[in-house]
Amino acid sequence: MLFRRSLLVPLIIAINVGVFFAWHWPAFGFGPLLERYFLVSFTGLQEGRYASLLGSVFSHQGLLHLFVNMFVLNSFGRLLELVLGWRAFLTFYLLAGVLASITHCLVSAYVLHALELPALGASGAIAGLVVVFSLLFPREKLLLFGFVPVPAIAGVFLVV
Repeated sequence: MLFRRSLLVPLIIAINVGVFFAWHWPAFGFGPLLERYFLVSFTGLQEGRYASLLGSVFSHQGLLHLFVNMFVLNSFGRLLELVLGWRAFLTFYLLAGVLASITHCLVSAYVLHALELPALGASGAIAGLVVVFSLLFPREKLLLFGFVPVPAIAGVFLVV
């Protein structure tokens, strides 16, 4: 039997870590590029910065935010990449991330009335992966808060 392993998830993690370092080392001079393509806001979309819908999915400012997102991505993403195949996994991950970015822009504009409120992070894409995992494996046990075992389908409704 041929053993397959996840290749895409480690690549996504590496990209996220690279963008994180770019944010935190101003000597690299990436600040303007990061602000233009890796922060999403309603105002940014009005200015035509549509690439930020996707770029923001690979961007994190805080180390804890990066760590938690990459931990969950690694935990669920590797299996889902193998089950779904890399193309379907990547397509879903990116679409979930863009949908989360669009949702942020709409909520910030029409609910919060804060057109310039920026967002970044893979949380929306990763939440989408957790939902898919719970639908594919509804009875699989998840540890809510790291120690409370719950069926995946119940856990996803409690968390997401």
